[in-house]
Amino acid sequence: MIQTLQQQAAVPPVEKVVRSEDEWRARLSYTQYKVLREKATELPFSGQLTWNHDTGIYRCAACGQVIFQSNSKFDSGCGWPSFFQPIGTEAVSEQDDTSLGMFRIEVVCTGCGSHLGHLFPDGPMPTGMRYCINSAALSFEPTE
Repeated sequence: MIQTLQQQAAVPPVEKVVRSEDEWRARLSYTQYKVLREKATELPFSGQLTWNHDTGIYRCAACGQVIFQSNSKFDSGCGWPSFFQPIGTEAVSEQDDTSLGMFRIEVVCTGCGSHLGHLFPDGPMPTGMRYCINSAALSFEPTE
């Protein structure tokens, strides 16, 4: 059974990860660094996890914090992995983003402050939300 955001137990963030930008550059691929640390967006339909339908958990590619479960992933057709809710209320934070001359809600990892993607109010029930997340911002851990 899929839990709504209100029913989920809070997932405590991993210990806060603080690194210098030089340390992040050394740990992340070029694309991961651009997305996670400089708030870039990967090209639509280019990410490895866009079409992943395996059972498991999605983690922040920078710090390893658990962000989403596979049972909240859906195909939105937008070209990026989409989820209708994070794994818990403590997994991500939301920040206003007025870049590019528009208003959006940025989704940020609470473990390390990395940019993950954006939140839109056009997702499926039970939340009606679409967490549009860069594939490069995530790692996937299969479970069975």
